[in-house]
Formats: sequence, C-alpha cells, structure tokens
Amino acid sequence: MADLAHAAREAAHALAKTDAARRQFTLDRVAGSLRAQADAILAENAADVAAARAAGIAGAMLDRLQLDRERLDGMARAVEEIAAMPEVVGRVDARWQRPNGLEVTRVRIPLGVIAMIYESRPNVTTDAAALCLKTANAVILRGGSESFRSNQALGRVLAAALETSGLPPRAVQVMPTAERAALYELLACERDIDLVIPRGGEGLIRAVVEHSRIPILKHDRGVCHVYVHADADPDQALAICENAKVQRPGVCNAAETFLIDRAIAASFAPRLCLRMAELGVEVRGDEATRALGGAAVRAASEADWDAEYLAKIVAVRVVDDLAAAVEHIERHGSNHTEAIVTRDAGAAERFAREVGSSTVLVNASTRFADGGELGLGAEIGISTSKLHAYGPMGAEGLTTTKFVVRGDGHIRG
Repeated sequence: MADLAHAAREAAHALAKTDAARRQFTLDRVAGSLRAQADAILAENAADVAAARAAGIAGAMLDRLQLDRERLDGMARAVEEIAAMPEVVGRVDARWQRPNGLEVTRVRIPLGVIAMIYESRPNVTTDAAALCLKTANAVILRGGSESFRSNQALGRVLAAALETSGLPPRAVQVMPTAERAALYELLACERDIDLVIPRGGEGLIRAVVEHSRIPILKHDRGVCHVYVHADADPDQALAICENAKVQRPGVCNAAETFLIDRAIAASFAPRLCLRMAELGVEVRGDEATRALGGAAVRAASEADWDAEYLAKIVAVRVVDDLAAAVEHIERHGSNHTEAIVTRDAGAAERFAREVGSSTVLVNASTRFADGGELGLGAEIGISTSKLHAYGPMGAEGLTTTKFVVRGDGHIRG
C-alpha cells in the first residue's frame, strides 16, 4: 500500500503540470470506453450481484451494486458532463492590490492525492476518477468486496484511457484487494495521501475515522427531513413527501422523517399515512400521528428519529411549530438535507437560515440534494463535515487555493 500511495503522489505531481485539454481528452476516452466495453463490465457486475445475493445482500445495497445498460450509459454521460465543465484548476478566485503596490491573487490548485473509500456503488468508481482527473488530482479507489469484480473491470477501462492519452498511468489506481488490513495500511500513508473520503454505511465511516492518520472528509448518514409547515399547500406537500421517500428509497438523500405542523395535522396526517400505505411504505409515528393515521401506523421508538432506513419505512412526528421542527432536526439530523413545504416566504427564509444542514430546500424534494441535479456535474460525495467542503462535492470541492503575490523589488521594512 505504501508503494501504491507513493506512486499516486508522483502521478499527482505530473498531473498538476498537465493542461485542461489533455485531461478533457482523457475523460472523453473514458466515456467512450465505458460504452465500448459494456458487455465485459456488465458480465463482471453480474458475477458480483450473484455473489452478493448468495451472501444475503439485498435491498438498498443490492440496488446500488447492480448495473444495467441504462445505468452504465448514465455513468458514461456523467464522465462526459465532467469533461465539459469549466476548468477549475488555475481559476483566480480573488485579486486585490495592497497600498504598497503588491498584487495578491488567490488561485485554485489541486488537493493532490485522494483516497476514496466506498461501498456497493460501481458508479462511484468512474465519478470519483473523472472528478479527480478533471481537477488534476491523483486518486486511489477502494470499493467494497461486494463490488470487487465490477471495480476491477472499470479500473482496466480507466487505466487504458490514461495510457493512450499520455497521462500518468498511476493517476487512477483501483486497489487490487478488498482486505480490511490493506485499507488500514493505506490509511497510515499520511506522507503521500492528502485527503480520505469515506462514503458508505456507519460501520465503514467509523472504521476509517478510527484508523486514519490522514484528514477525513465524511460522507455520513442521510437522516433527511421534510417539514410540512402550517401554511403548506397540502397537494404539493403530499407530492414532495412521496417523491422524497419513494422515488428511490435506498439512497442517502431520500427522506427518513416527515414532520407535520400541528396546525394542519388533523387534515394532512391521515392523507399522508394513507398515501404511504398505498405505496407500501411502513409508517412509524408518534402518539399524535398514530391517533390521526389509523391502525396501520406503528408506534415509533426513540431510535426511529435517528434512523437512516434506506428502505420503504418512514418516521412521522407532529410538531408544534417551525421552532419545534428546527429543534427536532438539530437533535436528530445528520447535517445532510432538509426540506420545508410552505407558502409563507418568511417561514421559508427562517427555516433556511436556522437549519444548519448542508442542503436546505424550499418546496422541493430532498432528492435534489445531488451534485448533478444542482449543476455541479457528478459528485464525489455529500460532505456532512464542514472542513473544507460542505454538501454535494463537485470539482471545486477537490481543489484548494494558494496565494500568488507579485511585486517589483518589494522588501518589508
């Protein structure tokens, strides 16, 4: 692992000297190769899926693992979108002149070497590789054992594209083993790796945090809320709740808790609970929700307010007002994504101001908390820690800034 990390460091030095056109050319080749090698990639993925089923993996993790031609084409399109994005590296974010004549600029530069640790999703392999290449960062990719064959196949595509385009061949490396001991060895390579990004379940995050000597940017749990305000349009609120929970329940930006303002609970809670039942969603409610929602509503435990179900289960609580909704989110949220449904502009602004999560939506589904949906291209993850990026991380989140100061013989007195 030390050799792997050191090779990545050398590749990062070389990448930092490449121009944007060469990196864009490489990404276009990656996208084309994903389509050209679709049969081989899907065959390896089918073997992963079969092994996962045999091991008892199901639900959200299996859904995230599985590829088909449509998903693979979506991965290729994401790479193309990243390639076409405006260049970030070398961008001047600020420029000013000091009274003594010194000209100061703050310029975007790559972070260096990224270690990406993740579970299940083969699309993370290509998204992360593309974003790192776009921003002249080297990357080491370590997917879970359940996606090992898929990731090795994708790694071969990436390596071939690097070789034919003249970029450093070790700029993208897929770890050749999924053994946990190798991961822990990698996390000790603090001299060569600049940032670790873990993306997965609570166990994975905890293991990385406990063993890493390298700064970590966490993609943590998605305990996301939709608050239906007293002045919500009930039809709009129902549609948003449905989309937030059911459109794809096994992803981190799916809603896990609905908060209903007491002022409209008598009319809205029965409609919401009925609609969830029709969609096959199990509702776990507080006492007020159970009284209004009928016998199908199960009693929520205290643990339900902190749960990331990633399944057709939702917790529902009636809250007294906006302040109570914010207090609930502060206590039980994971700094991921929260939404308010309301026609009251003042309430919307207050919610947006007081809720500290990385993405706050007004009259829109939590499912929009996604780098692609927000115009960032693909995302390397959604940061739930505030240093140095927060929320969906696109290309800019993989850069930092340096100061360039220009003088004319200036000396300090």
